[in-house]
Amino acid sequence: MLWHKKTLTTLLMAILIVVIAMPAQSFAAASLQRGSVNGDVWDLQYRLQILGLYKDDLDGKFGANTASAVKQFQRKYGLPADGVAGTQTWKTLKKVSVNKTEMQLLAQLVYAEARGESYVGQVAVAAVVMNRLRSSDFPATVKGVIFEPYAFTSVNDGQFWLTPNATAYRAAWDAVRGWDPTNGALYYFNPNTATSGWIWTRPQIKQIGKHIFAR
Repeated sequence: MLWHKKTLTTLLMAILIVVIAMPAQSFAAASLQRGSVNGDVWDLQYRLQILGLYKDDLDGKFGANTASAVKQFQRKYGLPADGVAGTQTWKTLKKVSVNKTEMQLLAQLVYAEARGESYVGQVAVAAVVMNRLRSSDFPATVKGVIFEPYAFTSVNDGQFWLTPNATAYRAAWDAVRGWDPTNGALYYFNPNTATSGWIWTRPQIKQIGKHIFAR
């Protein structure tokens, strides 16, 4: 019995070491192509639909229209247009789009941070998240960007958990589709309430409503 316990413990430790050592991309969605039918196809179609490339209903089936949308995406971002959603395609796709859960998080942030702002001001807040997603200086996921410590006031004070309205969802959608009223901002702040001296050192781009947007 003792031998079995030691063997099991050793095996579990070996598995743990392998999992820790594996790079993050090992857990990325599987390579998808014509004929694939699984949850990752739903995710793929949703992302391509948001970007305006996939026009059909989401069905989780990788058919001709999904392959065509993948090829359009690949051409747009300078990837080999083979119609296969492989590692590089997924890596790029996750930098410029969101899944359904991430869209929810983005809408919540827009509502919590900018519900009193104009529509352009709300899109601008979502655009900052998308800009951070593409930057190597920030976490590589929407969740990571939003919940990075002290990144957003509404996360710290709990307003992030308010229920977003339809406008917030629309603003989030437009930002993911590529509308960036901030011209590449990575930060924003309210000059009347900002307490950080550091934020004033960032190169300012423009002011939209009560928020100054900066690099």
